[in-house]
Amino acid sequence: MFRYKTVTPLVAAAGLAFSGAAQAGGTVEVLHWWTSGGEARAVGELKNSFEAEGGTWIDSPIAGGGGDAAMTALRARVVAGNPPAAVQLKGPGIQEWAEQGALADVEDVATAEGWDAVLPSVLAGIMKYQGEYVAAPVNIHRVDWMWANPEVLARAGIETMPATWEEFNAAADALLAAGITPLAHGGQPWQDATIFENVVLGVGGADFFRAALVELDQDALNSPTMVAAFDQLRRMRGYVDPNFSGRDWNLATAMVMNGEAAFQIMGDWAKGEFLAAGKVPGEDFLCAPTPGNGFVLNSDSFTFFKVSGEDNIAGQKLLASLIMSPGFQATFNLAKGSIPARTDVPLDAFDACAQRSHDDLLKATEANALVPSMAHEMAISRSVRGEFLDLVTEFFNSNMSSEDAAERLAAAVKRAM
Repeated sequence: MFRYKTVTPLVAAAGLAFSGAAQAGGTVEVLHWWTSGGEARAVGELKNSFEAEGGTWIDSPIAGGGGDAAMTALRARVVAGNPPAAVQLKGPGIQEWAEQGALADVEDVATAEGWDAVLPSVLAGIMKYQGEYVAAPVNIHRVDWMWANPEVLARAGIETMPATWEEFNAAADALLAAGITPLAHGGQPWQDATIFENVVLGVGGADFFRAALVELDQDALNSPTMVAAFDQLRRMRGYVDPNFSGRDWNLATAMVMNGEAAFQIMGDWAKGEFLAAGKVPGEDFLCAPTPGNGFVLNSDSFTFFKVSGEDNIAGQKLLASLIMSPGFQATFNLAKGSIPARTDVPLDAFDACAQRSHDDLLKATEANALVPSMAHEMAISRSVRGEFLDLVTEFFNSNMSSEDAAERLAAAVKRAM
């Protein structure tokens, strides 16, 4: 019942080239927060490819906070007049830095390599400022994933992945009755918000998600549907273990891997942790979208900051070309658990979870059910996102009523706009 077809990830067999870069060499300092197993392995692929082209890679990893710590460090570097050449940055954050005049464009690389023809138009628009590319996407992540340990589910008599929140609640109650922690979770604001936005999609649907979490419509934010979403979030608070506070997301993934918990709700970067540990989809772990009809989009990208010196500028152009090369897009995403940002990369080497992600992406696009992630900085400014995270985390860790949560959320967002 839980069996999936799996394919050995051999990028070479797909005949994919790594780089279209005409110019090799150069130096690039890369600021990022990919420090856990699957993520570190993935960024290591980029580093190896860059060095293979004769470049010098200066690694500047900053762990913690889903990127919040890295953004604090970036602001300090820019103020000091010493920005890194490339920064893991995405969503509205790209436009905010561009408006401050801090970014350099790589439009010559993008034009020469035809990026517009191979990127989804919505994603390409996020990568540009005033019509020119200032960032390069490495992937497309799906946020609304649910991961599970099939052996743990079997101990509680659960035979299928839940397709509705009612089914999830019933499964979680059965796990509790069997003495098993239903939901592995890390009590950090961005992780709380990840669960929250997936609940919002499942309870309200894509149109409501877009109205409330992207367009910030006051009527949607303070509505019975939002109250129902908070009700479900409150239910889920009872399914986590007592030691969840402050736990990093990859340690929550390890709980599922090690049989200490049944489910984790997390984007498909969690799959990278399973794969890095040698786990097989459909055998050692299960994947299914969280309840709801839609696709919550996240995309990692590297944004290029203004630097001086021909060597540094050459390094930026080489990095941009490598990031968008079909071979790197395949290799990186096989390691990280996501799917390529390019639409022309064959998925034969990808596992069933990734193939379903791609299929669901196309369906969601056609049905206008593709929504950008609020929790992962694809939808709204960091300041407004901060209001969501503060309120959701306070709710998750208090006895606040759902009605009060919806009312306070709407008021906080209105003040921040």
